Amino acid sequence: MLQKIHQTVEFIQSQTKIKPEVGIVLGTGLGNFANEIKITETIPYSEIPNFPVSTVKGHFGQLIFGFIGNKPVVAMQGRFHFYEGYTMEEVTFPIRVMKFLGIKTLILSNASGGTNPNFSVGDIMIIEDHINLTNNNPLIGKNDENLGPRFPDMSEIYNKKLINMAIEIAKKHGLEYQIGVYAAVTGPNYETPAEYRYIRKIGADAVGMSTVPEAIVARHMGLSCFAVSVISDLGVEGKIEKITHEGVIDAASLAEPHMTKMVKELIETI
Repeated sequence: MLQKIHQTVEFIQSQTKIKPEVGIVLGTGLGNFANEIKITETIPYSEIPNFPVSTVKGHFGQLIFGFIGNKPVVAMQGRFHFYEGYTMEEVTFPIRVMKFLGIKTLILSNASGGTNPNFSVGDIMIIEDHINLTNNNPLIGKNDENLGPRFPDMSEIYNKKLINMAIEIAKKHGLEYQIGVYAAVTGPNYETPAEYRYIRKIGADAVGMSTVPEAIVARHMGLSCFAVSVISDLGVEGKIEKITHEGVIDAASLAEPHMTKMVKELIETI
């Protein structure tokens, strides 16, 4: 894998002079955050060696370089999912590439279904921990010590300092927010009512189909990680309605301005 990473990094560095300090993954319905970036270069995934191609509606499929404030950043406008048929190694490959491009901090975003009865559609949930229900792990296989340790610690997978900074930013601007645990499933189908009940009972406040593999790989490589979910639908008994991907995108888009304000200021102050 290391050879592929170096090949990809070499190509990207030939396309931009930006040395990013922060990497951002923009999830479903959140691609417009890219408007906050002073863009210097945009590279379609299809042009990048060894990169998968995003196949999901709402994921633009391009790597963006530029600045948020004075902070050099790289943003994935569209991510890859296990349910698209990619391996966990392929899903998380861009995170490893961003690490070798120079990032120290990874910001993850997603749209998810709320299982906490106190949540509402449109809430922003700062992720404080996760439960991996994918029955898979991007670290399975031979470990390369150049990438990270065989048995990485996950006691603080989401950086507490960044979480506290985000909370202070939210309070300062009067932004509504929640804090909770995110459960990752493979998808692509949405959960059944029984699955929602199970996920809630094991301690999760929201459920989605991404983020956790990326966070695991980020910690494997020693990156500081911050993640946020937009609650796009509810998996709460008595509030469950038929879900469509278009509806998820619409709900995420309504919350996007609040998420954008939080994440933008967080990046500027890191």
